[in-house]
Amino acid sequence: SQGRGYGLDLDDQIPPRGITPRDIVVGLCKVNQMLKLPHTIHVHCNRLGIPGNYTTTLETMKALSGIGDGKNMHVTHAQFNSYAGEDWATLGTGTDRIAKYVNLHKHISLDMGQIVFGGVTTMTADAPFEFALFHMLPRHPPYTPVRKWAGGEVGMESASGVVPFMYKKSVLVNAIQWCIGLELALQVEDPWSVIMTTDHPNGGPFTRYPWIIAWLMSKKAREGVLEKINRRAHGRAILPTLDREYSLYDVAISTRAAPATLLGLERTKGHLGPGADADIAVYNIDPNRLVAEDYEPIIRAFRYASCTIKGGEVVVKDGKVVKTTYGKTFYVKHDWLEGELVKDVQKEVKEKFKEWYTVQMDNYVVGEHELRNPAPMRVG
Repeated sequence: SQGRGYGLDLDDQIPPRGITPRDIVVGLCKVNQMLKLPHTIHVHCNRLGIPGNYTTTLETMKALSGIGDGKNMHVTHAQFNSYAGEDWATLGTGTDRIAKYVNLHKHISLDMGQIVFGGVTTMTADAPFEFALFHMLPRHPPYTPVRKWAGGEVGMESASGVVPFMYKKSVLVNAIQWCIGLELALQVEDPWSVIMTTDHPNGGPFTRYPWIIAWLMSKKAREGVLEKINRRAHGRAILPTLDREYSLYDVAISTRAAPATLLGLERTKGHLGPGADADIAVYNIDPNRLVAEDYEPIIRAFRYASCTIKGGEVVVKDGKVVKTTYGKTFYVKHDWLEGELVKDVQKEVKEKFKEWYTVQMDNYVVGEHELRNPAPMRVG
């Protein structure tokens, strides 16, 4: 264990390499800029889920200030990395400081990582954190009927963890977590810089997005939940003081246009203009009659799209699948992939595979002939 509490902090040495997480993040950011890749690096900040970790998140964002033009870093599931406090007993929110930095510096984007009360399946490649989460759970009923933990070696041979979990309104920590995700979205002024997510499935299934949309669009909807959560959370959270309510335009940006732009897909995704792929969801909602005080129609409308169009073809109508289509697989194809440099790199990597991995490199690579509808994004 290193850094404050546990988990590597930004400037802790990684033995035996003699480098730090700061060195890695800065190096990857610079390489991303050099290669002109279509989207920024997506950073899982250090000290995930640890009280006081908002300072590490801030320092990570500051470390990339001034590298290139425009956005150069996306902070993933920022709710889990915006905690103040010294321990779980003193857990608080650091969202005001995170949001202030994002509002003043245009090189950062983030997604909420909102939690939703109820049962979830937490799943991550951070097996040590999942193992710690497993040990945090109550050992006996009636608190947790089933206490389980599963781990495995998957995906680039990292260790994964899966733990069934329950977010409860009555639990102080869960109540503060619920507030923190919404605080980020409501305090970051530019909807192009904050994406609505639950870090599916860890914070909640994406089928609960309609409720999150309602919380963002309606202060009354938020107040309805605030009345039911642990009362001690009110004094530690900023959410009760926030009056901002998203417009439908804000929702469209945060859930459609901004993700497409941040991924470098803005030419064909996230808009309804010429050249777009015509991926359209039609909802039974009248914007002219929509009022924030009556938020139930928002939830009903976004739960069930009246019509879903994929690539210009109707695939779902009134809740029934009417056609199956196959989408594209997007991937980056760089000009230097045909050069001598990549051959030298592949030779070196192949040797490392033989030495350290349990699979051969030829079994690891996905070829274009294996894709039903490849869509290479050429850069360089």
